Amino acid sequence: MNEYDSNRISDLFKSNGYLRSFDSQNVNCYILNTCHIREKATEKVYSDIGRLKKNYRNKTKPLVLVTGCVAQAENDEMIRREPYIDAVIGPQSYQNIPNILFSLNKKIKKFNLTDFDVIEKFDKLNSLKNSDTNVSVFVTIQEGCDKFCNFCVVPYTRGSEYSRSPEEILKEVDHLVLNGAKEITLLGQNVNAYLYKKKFRLSDLILKIGKNKKLKRIRYTTSHPKDMTDDLINCYKQEKKLMPFLHLPVQSGSDKILKNMNRKHTREEYLDSIDKLKKINPEIKFSSDFIVGYPGESEKDFNDTISLIKKVNFINSFSFIYSPRPGTPASKMKMVDTKVQKKRLIILQNLLEKIQMQKNNDKIEKVEEVLVENRLKNQIQYFGRTKDLTPVILNDVSDVDIGNLIKVRINKSDKKITVW
Repeated sequence: MNEYDSNRISDLFKSNGYLRSFDSQNVNCYILNTCHIREKATEKVYSDIGRLKKNYRNKTKPLVLVTGCVAQAENDEMIRREPYIDAVIGPQSYQNIPNILFSLNKKIKKFNLTDFDVIEKFDKLNSLKNSDTNVSVFVTIQEGCDKFCNFCVVPYTRGSEYSRSPEEILKEVDHLVLNGAKEITLLGQNVNAYLYKKKFRLSDLILKIGKNKKLKRIRYTTSHPKDMTDDLINCYKQEKKLMPFLHLPVQSGSDKILKNMNRKHTREEYLDSIDKLKKINPEIKFSSDFIVGYPGESEKDFNDTISLIKKVNFINSFSFIYSPRPGTPASKMKMVDTKVQKKRLIILQNLLEKIQMQKNNDKIEKVEEVLVENRLKNQIQYFGRTKDLTPVILNDVSDVDIGNLIKVRINKSDKKITVW
């Protein structure tokens, strides 16, 4: 979603005469789009600005904008702590960027815009065409969260759940396909909670998008287990363009920890959804998120997570030591010993890597369908992904057209797949 937001921020700047630059040493305006999920993100902002100040010590100071969830969470404190910042803009206030730029260029004042006005935001963005021309692109369909997991800041930085109208989304999808998109990934903090006017669900949207004849693949992320409804599960049988891969964060395999996290689902309910999906589409593969060393996690709780991983065999996952976020209920709980957390993380990540390597090795000498996304910088190899999102490097290929689906035989693998 941050990548999608960054592209849309770029579109807003273009509408005001700015050009996107990849030379951070010579810019008029410097934007840091931030995420607040992890503790280190805030300090990274100040580190980046410190480097920026050093680079521009003998140059004209650029405008400095901090956008995203760190801006939302820290707001006035950021400007007080670092006067080099000209504006902090929350994720629901991007639509105000043109007015902010005008005022900043006139040196009127500094800005803290962190209102939750998601409707106004998308009204403004809908009037600007999405300029993304990649083969695989993102489209935000839902923002915010009503789940209030005890460890998470998203409800406080992104606001309550909001679903864009299907008409807006389909119009953006059609435009992106005209730009060359062959794969669309639908985005949301709780993307499968998408519900427009209490009747139009994510499953309906997927089936509508699937009718676009030039579009080849559909994905969505990130889902919540509680919203894995039967109509959405059935989409994996109904819509062939929906890829047989699902990122479904579980966080823990322990019912006790899931309850303490306020995840609103149990271990068995999660596994039941996995079983239903496998019955609907035997090809489907899964990835997940895991928090290790959550407050109150015992050795038994950790082993419950390990056993769940072995049962599902996730082909790829993200795992982190619990990071307390200010203002969340979990931040007031007693922490697990740091050494214990680190030891458990190593055990868990070693297991996840072993499963991933085995899954990749299982592909050797097999034929996979790959969507060719781009040519690598060496201009010799190409990059693409399989149906289950495994990255593929294509060697010794000629007459490959970017955007095409091609059949390839896997030659060797490590954490990436190499194809000859």
